[in-house]
Formats: sequence, C-alpha cells, structure tokens
Amino acid sequence: MSRYAIGDVQGCYEELRELLAQLKFSSDRDQLWFVGDLVNRGPRSLEVLRFVHALRDNAITVLGNHDLHLLAVAFGSHRKRKADTLNDILRAPDRDDILGWLLSRPLVHHERGDLMVHAGLVPQWTVATALALAQEVETMLSTDPRALFENMYGDEPTRWSDGLVGMERLRFVINVLTRLRVCTKDGEVDLKAKGKPPPGRSRLQPWFDIEARRSSGTRVVFGHWSALGLLVRQDVVGLDSGCVWGGALTAFDLDTDRPPIAVPCSGYQPLDSE
Repeated sequence: MSRYAIGDVQGCYEELRELLAQLKFSSDRDQLWFVGDLVNRGPRSLEVLRFVHALRDNAITVLGNHDLHLLAVAFGSHRKRKADTLNDILRAPDRDDILGWLLSRPLVHHERGDLMVHAGLVPQWTVATALALAQEVETMLSTDPRALFENMYGDEPTRWSDGLVGMERLRFVINVLTRLRVCTKDGEVDLKAKGKPPPGRSRLQPWFDIEARRSSGTRVVFGHWSALGLLVRQDVVGLDSGCVWGGALTAFDLDTDRPPIAVPCSGYQPLDSE
C-alpha cells in the first residue's frame, strides 16, 4: 500500500481526479492523506466531498478552517462569506450524510512516524499534547457542535497556557491546528499574518522553524499556507501549493523517495482574495 499526502483541494475536483490519474491511484491498494480544506473557494466542493467520502478507509482527512467554516454555516452558527462556494453542498439531497461524515473527521492524525495537521503546532506542544488537545475539540464536535461553532470564531487568546479552560481553550486549539502560520518561540501566535515567511530577524517565525519546538522528532505534514508553496524537509512537508489560486495541487509519497507530483490549476480565485 502506498500513502499519498495531498494538499488543500478547496473544491478543485477536476485537478484532484487528474492528480490521482497521474499517481495511478488504486482505491483497493493505496491510501490518500488529505491535509484539510477539501472545500470552498473552488467550483466543485460537493463532488470533492462525495468522492473522498466514498473512499472510506482509503482516505484519511483532517479538518481545515474551511471545512469547519462549512460545518458552522450548515449548523446555522455563522453566515456565509461573500467568497464562499458552499451552496451546492448546503442544498444537496445527501448533505446530512456528507456533513455527518465531515463532522466526525479528526483535527490531527498520527501514524507510522507522521503527524498530519491542517496548519501547525505551537512550539510548546509535543505530538502527544497535540493529539490530546485535538481530542478535546473532537469530543465537543460530537457532543455539542452548535455550541462550539458559536464560539469558534475570533483570534483570542493569542498565547498557549495549560490553564486555558472552556471555549477559550478550544478556540486556541482550533486556531493553531487550522490557522497557524507564524508564532514566537514562547508560543504567541499571529493569525492575521499571511504572505511569504517573515525575515529571519523577525520575532515571528514559521511555526516549523522555531528552535527546539517539542514536536521536532516527528515529521509533520501540513497545508494551509499557499504563499509558502511546496516545502519538503526531513521534519516537515508543506503541501499547499495554491491550487485554487492558480498554483497547483500536489501529492507527496510518504513512504518512498519519489518526487512530488503536481497538476496545475487555472485559478478560480484572484490571489488578493486569499
């Protein structure tokens, strides 16, 4: 069995099918790891969800910020945004089945030395810590999702503390796992930072470049940062190569030295709308 990690699809169904054709993916032999953001901004989010849902155990996907936003809109806890492309999902006859499946997806997946998360980890978190905190959110998703979605939005708090409780704790965990790009060495996050990584002298650095981060012994597979582009190192694999913005959709073989495979995207959203 081959394991292929795939970057942010964001509703780009044609590009996904072309990528799998180039991989010669077989659903009875291979497994796909999706880094989250299956939906939104692209034109065919419903088809993407139906396709990945139908793969069952041959697809592992973690929740991204756009996936959580879709669920919040579906639960009536948040309004659609102007740039959202979610109507086909919300009107689909099989929406309850598909959204129920999406709601049950994890925020973090750990297997065979690889940790998959949509965005990142603050330097204070070990792999075990990240898994435990993700489980707290997942428990809330399964028991009282409406309450979670009603309190999910916002950028506060900006720093991790073991003493965080309640919705502030869950919001911080969600923000780190699904929105983080840069932080300081003591774990202060800036969730508004976009674009290219800041210069080396900045106090804010890409989360994966923070010296002595406690998750460094595990290879972390992530997406979410299209301006960063494809990043392949021994300890991290960043796979958001900007498909919906006119970049490419990229797959990475987790078990061999095979070079990454990418298919171009014509671009469904202007770069300044990211």
